[in-house]
Amino acid sequence: MTNKLYKLMNWPAIEEIIYSEASNPHALLGPHTVGNNTLFQAFFPGAQKVQIQFVENMTEKDMEMADEDGFFALLLSGKKTGGYRYIVTMPDGNVEIRQDAYRHKPLITPEDEEAFAHGVHYTIYEKLGAHPMTLSGEEGVYFAVWAPGAVRVSTVGDFNHWDGRMHQMRRLPSGIFEIFIPDAKIGDNYKYELKLKGGLTYLKADPYGNAAQLRPETASVVADLRAFTWEDEGWIKARKSCQKPDAPMSVYELYLGSFMEPSEGREYANYREIAPKVIAYVKDMGYTHVELMPVMEHPFDGSWGYQVIGYYAPTARYGSPADFMYFVNELHKAGIGVILDWVPAHFPRDTYGLSNFDGTCLYEHFDPRQGAHPHWGTLIYNYGRAEVKNYLIANALFWVEKFHADGLRMDAVASMLYLDYGKNDGEWIANIYGGNENLEAIEFIKHVNSILKKRNPGVLSIAEESTAWPMITGDLDKGGLGFDVKWNMGWMNDYLRYIRFDPYFRSHHHSELTFSMIYTYSENFMLVFSHDEVVHGKASMIGKMPGETEQKFAGLRLSYAYMMMHPGKKLLFMGQDIAEFDEWNENRQVEWELLQYPAHKGVRALVKELNHLYRAQPALYELDNRPEGFEWLNCIAANECYLTFLRKGRKRENALLVAANFSGAAMKLQVGVPYAGSYKEILNTDAVKFGGTGVVNSRVKKAAAKEWDDKPYSININLAPLSVSILSYIPETANETKKKPDGKEGASAKQGAKKKKTAKA
Repeated sequence: MTNKLYKLMNWPAIEEIIYSEASNPHALLGPHTVGNNTLFQAFFPGAQKVQIQFVENMTEKDMEMADEDGFFALLLSGKKTGGYRYIVTMPDGNVEIRQDAYRHKPLITPEDEEAFAHGVHYTIYEKLGAHPMTLSGEEGVYFAVWAPGAVRVSTVGDFNHWDGRMHQMRRLPSGIFEIFIPDAKIGDNYKYELKLKGGLTYLKADPYGNAAQLRPETASVVADLRAFTWEDEGWIKARKSCQKPDAPMSVYELYLGSFMEPSEGREYANYREIAPKVIAYVKDMGYTHVELMPVMEHPFDGSWGYQVIGYYAPTARYGSPADFMYFVNELHKAGIGVILDWVPAHFPRDTYGLSNFDGTCLYEHFDPRQGAHPHWGTLIYNYGRAEVKNYLIANALFWVEKFHADGLRMDAVASMLYLDYGKNDGEWIANIYGGNENLEAIEFIKHVNSILKKRNPGVLSIAEESTAWPMITGDLDKGGLGFDVKWNMGWMNDYLRYIRFDPYFRSHHHSELTFSMIYTYSENFMLVFSHDEVVHGKASMIGKMPGETEQKFAGLRLSYAYMMMHPGKKLLFMGQDIAEFDEWNENRQVEWELLQYPAHKGVRALVKELNHLYRAQPALYELDNRPEGFEWLNCIAANECYLTFLRKGRKRENALLVAANFSGAAMKLQVGVPYAGSYKEILNTDAVKFGGTGVVNSRVKKAAAKEWDDKPYSININLAPLSVSILSYIPETANETKKKPDGKEGASAKQGAKKKKTAKA
């Protein structure tokens, strides 16, 4: 080595790089101007020889070995470098062509870092993670990760023999490490190698990675989200009106891995295979939306996706990110909304994930009383740390803006709101006021819902919340949490507890059937029979029904019809609309073979007709969140176990009369009604086509001027045991009203005429 070159070398900094402890390797490696010369420095561990090849004239210059561990240098006159690459000869004689990863400036700006530090960088996923791009004519991948507690971070992967010495990253003031690697490409597996003070070195998957290996492998995968061409502009434009509070919403909840059998030789069907099957079924059945159990990458099949380890990556079980985009795009083109389950409440402890990420409790709390769920074995996010909030808030926006999700159903909201959720005394720490409310989580939830509405009007935020926390769907500016919809867990629990009783004993539990109407209008609710109710020994929906087989089917038909007639949006988990007897588990597909049996086919036919009826009848959705949309006719017949009520739309003629018989006996029922006119049965769960016995009301019922249930009119109907009858209202014609001088409406008409005459006089 020449004396001049030797004097230019920064030997302490070189030693840092050789020992892979450099936090700013870009300050040394790559080309740097020295007076009128350019100093090239490169580190290729174990290399025997390195040459620089200049692209313009394809000339080659030998670099001098400054350190036998593989550090090379070359001093050239002039300040212009042009295009170049390294030709590296390894000890075994193999020659590798390497691009220089240290010639580019950071792409993350101080403004990016400041916004991230304040938790308001809503597109931070465009900066952190792995992003294929072209810089200065070079194709490669830009990597960035937040790890402020690390001494050194390297990107390792298929492109550098997984050697953490080769691509040591530059540390920015925010604790973000970044590097552009020209040798990396789409499809490469990679991780981050972190080195801590004291020398501990380990690998972590990318928290912002857009793809991952199929489990049990754990590496992140370079993906390009720019390649897919969306064709769902029409749906996106109409989405706001399709998802407004007074629009019908019937959701088919599904686990993608169980919907259908994969093609031969595959463990799972691909997103592209699943899409047309889901579309055909959902369209035929009349559902408006699908809700997908988490599609974010997760290590354990048995968690069903609720223990997420790759928040920015669709799971590789069903294909690539582009495949999932195709799935959403095709459903949108078919007019079907897509809701994603989202889990910002906790994350698993897997060592390659977020836990103890940079040697510190970066994403979780240090104190296990704050940072751990003792029952779930998972870790709780530190919502008080701005960068952690930013990670999650940007993630919510990511699924909406990059994958066109129409709504997010936030899982386990109660566990976020309460510091003592699932914990015993001594296992939690009170907030600054001595209470059990998680103040940081509350502000996080409000922030998510606020920015989601601001950036994506019409996208739904749905809460799975099981307590009486007030104003879950209340307006943010009035102190609410800002969700659009809340799962009605109270109604679901009360109803399932009630329906499990033999009809003979139900009279003692009548209040469990009617209690929901006391609070129905306190929130914007969705009624749910979700996956949670058909697992872990709880039995399938039909398995919850008491009695012999025929009674079970009748009870199930009754339950679905009652849910559809009760105020609130609707959700039903897959397999339950064909009356599966087996509990669901992630290892089997829906038991479609049951449809060869009439009883199961009948339940499917009923759910289909209920969905189409729901969407066709304004009374079932126009005033869904307003008390004037519902009226009890009789809710006190506890001994007889029946209910009668009206569902109302904005127009009187859209009213529907509902009579539900929860008893085990047939009944001839007199029903009080408020309006003169006729009532025509439009659906009866006991119809033969649904698997019933055929006790229906085939003739139109003319309302008689006979008071009943404090109503001026009444009709008589037949109800089979465990059945629901739905009747549409047909108003009297003008001629019919005039012919009834003694009737209530006739008298009312005469009074109206008198008032008009008086006004004229």
